[in-house]
Amino acid sequence: MRYFMRLAFNGTPFFGWQIQPKDISVQEVIENALTLLLMRPDEDGQRQRIAITGCGRTDTGVHARDFTAHFDYTEELDENRRIQLVNKLNSFLPKEIVIFNIVPVADDAHARFDALDRTYRYYVNIRKDAFNFPYAHRVFEKLNVDKMNEAASLLLKNEDFTSFSKVHTQVNNMRCHVTHAQWVERDGQLVFEITANRFLRNMVRAIVGTLLLVGKGKLSVQDFQDIIEQKDRCKAGDSAPAHALFLEKVRYN
Repeated sequence: MRYFMRLAFNGTPFFGWQIQPKDISVQEVIENALTLLLMRPDEDGQRQRIAITGCGRTDTGVHARDFTAHFDYTEELDENRRIQLVNKLNSFLPKEIVIFNIVPVADDAHARFDALDRTYRYYVNIRKDAFNFPYAHRVFEKLNVDKMNEAASLLLKNEDFTSFSKVHTQVNNMRCHVTHAQWVERDGQLVFEITANRFLRNMVRAIVGTLLLVGKGKLSVQDFQDIIEQKDRCKAGDSAPAHALFLEKVRYN
């Protein structure tokens, strides 16, 4: 049977979601815990590993407030067993990972491919803050938010985001359908929210870094459009730091 797992994680100590050859990832930590709790050892004391598939990848240091993954298990887990499993997982897992619930789904349901869209938020401090600085990028220059939003609106009118993607990524195309992109100021912070059907590797951070150049007056709104059309990562700005980026929502039917 297939199960969807809803969770959240603080990405600070991890090298992203995806399993890495040498570095610790969120996926590896959860798979280890699931395997330990659900799989009985064989005659050699080995457990068959439970693999989980996430709704997407996150870069090193990026956080997720709402993340979905799926896994397959040979036995049916009724509601009581699922509640117990969630509680046990939360006691086994490090404090940076929390499991909210586990629910049965159709055998062909897929955490990644069935997602309708994903929403990210990037947090920028425009004044000194003694508390939220681990999760916000401090900018000291005055930013023109109106120009940043004018440039951000162009994301909804374009679909090829090669200029904002890491090079040498293994994807079939660079096309994404952005349905929302906006900066909002509140309580000494600027928050950039963007929603799309899919995101390329490093895409949000590259967009934010380039939009900040627009806000600082180093790029015009037309420059931003030209960067998109040139389909060249070297033309865009530097990627904004990872610690201020959160995956906020993954939406399904």
